[in-house]
Amino acid sequence: MIRPTAAHTASRPIQGAARRRSATAAGALLLGSLLIAALPASAAQVYQWKDANGVTHYSDSPPPGQEYQNRNIESAAPASGDTATETAQTEAPAENAACRDARANLKTLADNQEVGIDSDGDGTVDSTLDADQRASQQKLAEAAIEVHCK
Repeated sequence: MIRPTAAHTASRPIQGAARRRSATAAGALLLGSLLIAALPASAAQVYQWKDANGVTHYSDSPPPGQEYQNRNIESAAPASGDTATETAQTEAPAENAACRDARANLKTLADNQEVGIDSDGDGTVDSTLDADQRASQQKLAEAAIEVHCK
């Protein structure tokens, strides 16, 4: 292990104008951090429900005559500086997973292979998507890609 010598560890105390600049910079940094933290976050209302075929749907308007769940999607206002970079790095993996899933769903739907539906949740396929259902699911997958693949 390398240890510093006394010559490397000696330091001069901050004096006069340098001390004031340091205090001013620290105060500005603190104020900037507080302002960024106080920025309002925007929230979007999303509705989730399953159709008669057991397919989960998401929409910005509730389905007519169906039971649904409210989902609040919050996105923070864009911030500047290191805070924005740190936030983007922590949120990126979840966003990338959603994007990856949406792209995989679209690829599966576009491959013209049969897509099974487990409508009763027992783990076995009860029916397959017909052409209209496939087209509907492709539109939903494309919308999910637009949302999650930025």
